[in-house]
Amino acid sequence: MNDKKIALIGIGNIMFHDEGLGAYLVKYIEENFEIPPQLSVVEGGTLGFKLMTYYQEYDKIIVVGTGSHDGKVGEIHSESAEEVMAKSPIRKTANEVEITMMIEICSFHEDMGEVQLITMVPEDIIEVKNGLTDRTLEYMPNLVDVVLNELKRCGLTLRPKAKQVSFEEIIGVYANPKAPVMA
Repeated sequence: MNDKKIALIGIGNIMFHDEGLGAYLVKYIEENFEIPPQLSVVEGGTLGFKLMTYYQEYDKIIVVGTGSHDGKVGEIHSESAEEVMAKSPIRKTANEVEITMMIEICSFHEDMGEVQLITMVPEDIIEVKNGLTDRTLEYMPNLVDVVLNELKRCGLTLRPKAKQVSFEEIIGVYANPKAPVMA
């Protein structure tokens, strides 16, 4: 049995279209998979530095959100904390600035867990609109697969629940809180 404490954190602001893809991803995983006790699934949204305790209290931290890599919409990148820190000091998004600063601060402590950053190139993070663009939504299943494979590398294989909920349903409820709650 795997006794590592693992945190899966989805980040991003759902008010800026595709910026919220990390938040939608963790909601999707919570709704569609059995979550083992050693895994904490966290909708980190825009919590920024409040997420730092996860970096220090967990053995493995998987952070999922948008990235500013050059590439096509839907392209996925997976980088360790060391790879993130080795990049150019220029950060293009608020998420990248906060993540990098948290890694820098936590790296001074011996108790920082292993951090893996999984990002997807979005189509639009500028427009103020809840939900995902059609192009980004099209690639979300690929992002789920990458995250599930990273969890598998950590010794966790998530079992699907009998009743599955689509990304469209997740977004409908989560981005529009007055929508009916899923059963």
